Amino acid sequence: MSIRVRFWGVRGSIPCPGSNTVKYGGNTACIEVRFPELDDRLIIIDAGSGIRELGNFMMAHDFKKGPINSRIFLTHTHWDHIMGFPFFTPIYVPGNRLTVYGPVTYEKDTLETIVGGQMTYRYFPVREAELAATVDYVELKEGRLDLGDGITLTTKYLNHPILCLGYRLEFQGKVFCTAYDTEPYRNLFCTDPADPAYDEMMAQEGEAVAAEQNALLEEFFSGADLLVHDSQYSEAELVPGKLGWGHSSYEGAIAAACHRQVKRLALFHHDPMRTDDQLDAMSATYEGRRGDTEVFFAREGVEIVI
Repeated sequence: MSIRVRFWGVRGSIPCPGSNTVKYGGNTACIEVRFPELDDRLIIIDAGSGIRELGNFMMAHDFKKGPINSRIFLTHTHWDHIMGFPFFTPIYVPGNRLTVYGPVTYEKDTLETIVGGQMTYRYFPVREAELAATVDYVELKEGRLDLGDGITLTTKYLNHPILCLGYRLEFQGKVFCTAYDTEPYRNLFCTDPADPAYDEMMAQEGEAVAAEQNALLEEFFSGADLLVHDSQYSEAELVPGKLGWGHSSYEGAIAAACHRQVKRLALFHHDPMRTDDQLDAMSATYEGRRGDTEVFFAREGVEIVI
């Protein structure tokens, strides 16, 4: 029994195609997860710009076997994670059925309103009501889902400016996890005793809560065969001016994965300003085996078999 994971988009924030991003790719987040022993059953994580090419692949390969019935799990609804949906060919083909899952931050804005709302005449020439496929929407919170065929899904809230979920897929003893977009929890209370705003009890409570939440996230991906973790910045870039943006560092992701005996760690959600040469330089520093954990930078088109 195995799980096959393929990267169709590995960037964060905005697509950045061009001559300087050919090697690692310029599309935003989209991951294909297949279960070969289950008639190649397919689960998609995120609908960034990378889902356009995945959709074309599905029509050329999966549709030959009959109508497509698949599930798309959105980590969150920031635009770089949903922008490819209107260009996903299977939603325009009669007989296909797609179920879109994801968290919503504001109850008055449903998942359908947010994702399908991209397809209005203000922004797009085709309205959602005109889609030929059947598209259903399911809003998610933290919890555990039985996806059938022995596949289970556990969801975990992450630390991001909008409600965001990590996903843990388990099948026949194999574990695949995502933990992006996320930033380590930290104490938001004043910790300087010399500062007039300092409150010792609040400072201690803040430290305890941050440590507890970081431990819970690590527990969520503990022992994973493959973990795809946010790593948009280096620690030197994150701390001076990017705290609170909802992203992690290479160093932080590697330390957490090693601490929890993750077998393979994919550094993911590359900054759109990073060129291939810059990512190669980062790879020379961070890639390789750290104890029992193999660390590598995610690249479009790469397939991992668990």
